Amino acid sequence: MKTTREKLADGVYLTHLPARKFKTSLLSAQFMTPVAEQTAAEQALLPAVLRRGTARYPDMGALSAELDRLYGAEIDYTVRKKGECQCVGFVASFIDDAFAPSGEKLLEPVTALLGQVLCDPARRDGRFLPEYVDGERTNLVDAIRSILNDKRDYADLRLLQEMCAGEPYGVSRFGDEASARALTEEDVHGAYDRLLSSAPLELFYCGSAELSRVRDALSSALAALPARTAIPLPQSRKHPARSEVKRVTDEMDVTQGKLGMGFSCGEGSFSALMMGNTLFGGSSNAKLFMNVREKLSLCYYASSVFHRQKGIITVSSGIEFQNFQRAYDEILRQLAAVQNGELEPWELEGARSTLCSAYASVGDSQSKLENFWLGQTATGRSDTPEELAAGIRAVSAEEICAAMRSVSLDTVYFLKGEGAAE
Repeated sequence: MKTTREKLADGVYLTHLPARKFKTSLLSAQFMTPVAEQTAAEQALLPAVLRRGTARYPDMGALSAELDRLYGAEIDYTVRKKGECQCVGFVASFIDDAFAPSGEKLLEPVTALLGQVLCDPARRDGRFLPEYVDGERTNLVDAIRSILNDKRDYADLRLLQEMCAGEPYGVSRFGDEASARALTEEDVHGAYDRLLSSAPLELFYCGSAELSRVRDALSSALAALPARTAIPLPQSRKHPARSEVKRVTDEMDVTQGKLGMGFSCGEGSFSALMMGNTLFGGSSNAKLFMNVREKLSLCYYASSVFHRQKGIITVSSGIEFQNFQRAYDEILRQLAAVQNGELEPWELEGARSTLCSAYASVGDSQSKLENFWLGQTATGRSDTPEELAAGIRAVSAEEICAAMRSVSLDTVYFLKGEGAAE
């Protein structure tokens, strides 16, 4: 697959992902903006409000009827965080030309409708409809609270908040509940004006249509965009290693403890650290799963994630309160085993296979392709899945161990029951 990225206007870029094997086409429009505590909630609320209706189709019933007329096309809003970038916008899915009844072309009308959602939303006297803002604000608050209800997700978020306190990476993609509850129509409209005039707009198309046709359809649909002076995205800053480990404990009414551990990564290539993390806790054959969970039964679950944008590794585990110290010590012991090269050939090949299979599967789904390239764009990278897989295949065991020896404990987070001892 030959991927093409080109500039359509100031701060407006199109990434064309040609693919003829899918029965649908995908079109994505994403505003890219630095994630910040002060603006995360209002920017997360914005696409939900825009999706409620346009000037021509002023409510969800009318908008849904038009999508039904386009053979069940869909336009869904999205709120994502890629590195230190908040990505808010829409993803449209519709029947590809080769499968449309009577050879009808759907790219142009769906793109035009997406343009209306972006550029001509439903308004009254130049303002968003208060009932739309109120309804979607409630939904946003519910989404934020749902993270608290899932204690695993909550503990993972708290670890990042504590480890990256004062850094954009520690901010949730939805913002915080207090900020969301306080949002007014003026706040959301201010976010709309700001993104429309200054945020880079990244467009992604995956389907059978030629680049020139997609370009023309988008240029027409987005002709109503105001004059823009796009503000470039700042590069993510690597998390600085601490000289002393930060330790945080929360107490809640829970029956299972959540132990999170954050590690700073020093020197090492992306491929070496990806492989090191996969060996440590990034797969079902990793040391954390095989030893801490299966062999020693110290955790209900135990896994790790490498956050390449920040140069950190985070460990997530569920434990009995009284097993805190044993689990903590064993997690560090398994990291040391990777650092010291205590690796069997099957572990190395299993980790390579896991990562290469994951990269190979990117092309199996249009949503995976869009999400992958959105992440690459947001973090200033251009590596293809094939290039990343080649790097994984080429990295040596010595390089992996050397990279992992630069990994050091930074932050420990423990969520325990009220009154429970560690």
